[in-house]
Amino acid sequence: MTSVVVVSAGLSNPSTTRLLADRLAAATTQALEEVDVTVVELRDVAHELTDHLLTGFPGPGLADAIDTVRSADGLVVVTPVFSASYSGLFKTFFDVLEPGTLDGVPVLVAATAGTARHSLVLEHALRPLFAYLRAVVVPTGVFAATEDFASPDLEQRIGRAAGELAALVGKVSTADVDRPARRSVDDELAAPTPFEELLRRASDG
Repeated sequence: MTSVVVVSAGLSNPSTTRLLADRLAAATTQALEEVDVTVVELRDVAHELTDHLLTGFPGPGLADAIDTVRSADGLVVVTPVFSASYSGLFKTFFDVLEPGTLDGVPVLVAATAGTARHSLVLEHALRPLFAYLRAVVVPTGVFAATEDFASPDLEQRIGRAAGELAALVGKVSTADVDRPARRSVDDELAAPTPFEELLRRASDG
């Protein structure tokens, strides 16, 4: 059975980061025929992460989290945005993984923030991090500002990203991934897409 691990770095309980993580987990479950989805909540191993940095040895909870990620066929990673980048808790977890742990592993990147001004965090922080770790990042990242949770556009991005992750773990055809309809040159000349819409699509990833 395919194993997908969702890594959530929310600090509060409940948190919008965990809310987005759960919605991505549900969409991934729907996109794959048979899948075992496990959520790793980094808040629960925060103290063990600090101890590991100081001692070099993971506690039992952190060791289980690392083993879970190591055995995953695919990952969904979700972080809140702090100081225009991923959180320290999120980065620390991936810092303590052994080199090569994520080699070739499909990863869906996602982030939450209070404002849409942070939407490019997916491109300038998360994608470079997982490229460095030699993971394979799905084309569609998911960013959610507070106001996005009531928007149908967010659900569409979640479904598209989950479909792309499913395709990368080898269980569905890329033809099954939901894609927006392509417009021809004639279509654009007859009814140009508003510039504001082009900007929104770019920020949506």
